[in-house]
Amino acid sequence: MADAVVKKDLLESLMGVDSEKLFWARQISNAGAFLAGASNNGAHAANGLTAMFIATGQDVANVSESHAAVVYTQLLPNGDYYWSTTLPALIVATYGGGTGLATQRECLDMLGCYGKGKVKRFAEVCAAVVLARETSLSAAIIAGEWVSSHDQYGRNRA
Repeated sequence: MADAVVKKDLLESLMGVDSEKLFWARQISNAGAFLAGASNNGAHAANGLTAMFIATGQDVANVSESHAAVVYTQLLPNGDYYWSTTLPALIVATYGGGTGLATQRECLDMLGCYGKGKVKRFAEVCAAVVLARETSLSAAIIAGEWVSSHDQYGRNRA
């Protein structure tokens, strides 16, 4: 699990979104995810987890289970935004298998997560990555910058 309080002023100045509008949109997307029977009521945990898994020698096939998430948000009385994500089926390792490959081990070392007894720390790092991506993607969609950034950086070119 990872959680954070994002200050209203930061949401507006850095991410270009009002906290009330963001909360309203989250409520709609939350209801839609549950009505659709989705395994995740957030924006997209799989992308961040896939990058982390490749970089740190995880079994990438486990993204299919690990991306399941419960996202909870709350608009605080002062306009700040509480955001949390819980990954109830996260499958990660910090020792053995692909974690011992040179580059992947180096990535785990940089995070302070290589070796026996470090898996809980690594799970928290993975949850923080998902939360950071959740805040960024959600704000980009609400601010109307998600599609334009894909256009700007060539994602929609034929």
